[in-house]
Amino acid sequence: MDLHARRADSFGAQAEAYAEHRPDYPVAAIRWALEPLGADEPLDVLDLAAGTGKLTAGLCAEGHRVTAVEPNEQMLSELVRRVRDVRALPGHAEHVPVPDNTIDAVFVGTAFHWFDQEKAMPEIARVLKPGGVLAALWNEPDTGVEWVAGLERISGTSVESRREAPTCVRPHELFGPVERRAFPHAHRRESPEDMVATINTHSRMLVIDDEERAAVTEKLLAFLRARPETSNGPFDAPLRTDVTRMVTVSG
Repeated sequence: MDLHARRADSFGAQAEAYAEHRPDYPVAAIRWALEPLGADEPLDVLDLAAGTGKLTAGLCAEGHRVTAVEPNEQMLSELVRRVRDVRALPGHAEHVPVPDNTIDAVFVGTAFHWFDQEKAMPEIARVLKPGGVLAALWNEPDTGVEWVAGLERISGTSVESRREAPTCVRPHELFGPVERRAFPHAHRRESPEDMVATINTHSRMLVIDDEERAAVTEKLLAFLRARPETSNGPFDAPLRTDVTRMVTVSG
């Protein structure tokens, strides 16, 4: 298994930690993604590569009828345990287990970079109704904040960090123009240990050996314990949620 595949498949063993420590998505980002549909009533929405349901929960809270599709059995089990009243199916972006033209919007939360776009884009277009929306979202550290930038600088491992979002979504003939927007967001963390637990759910940390992970973790904790913003009690970790939106081309 190559490194890309190993990273893509690394989350299942840490499904509980992923659900506990990864951030959710801002409501404003979800609503902007759905603007082209111009509908106030609940929609049929697919959360593709749904993980443990971080985005699924936000879509359900907005009142939509959500189908969650996730390839990893452990992640899907955690999603079902944590998110009620959602249809949850095993499947992946290159083979979506949903009938043609039945979905108003397909959402992808911090996962589109794992897809084989040549196969995934036609599949996503297939399940969408005419004029349906594809929305890919990423939560990224807001490195315009000094301490966040400092943390990012020292959090590297022997596995290179992914920094493709959101431009990894390429234009496609089945969709209209690519639109992008960024939304401010924040992730409440109770302690430096909580912050490091979040970082330890990233694939670059999951695929390295125990010795390297321990060394990086120690360095991150020392940094956070020394910063006044993060050393004492709860704090908000500033994020930027990048959204890429595309609409299917009719006819």
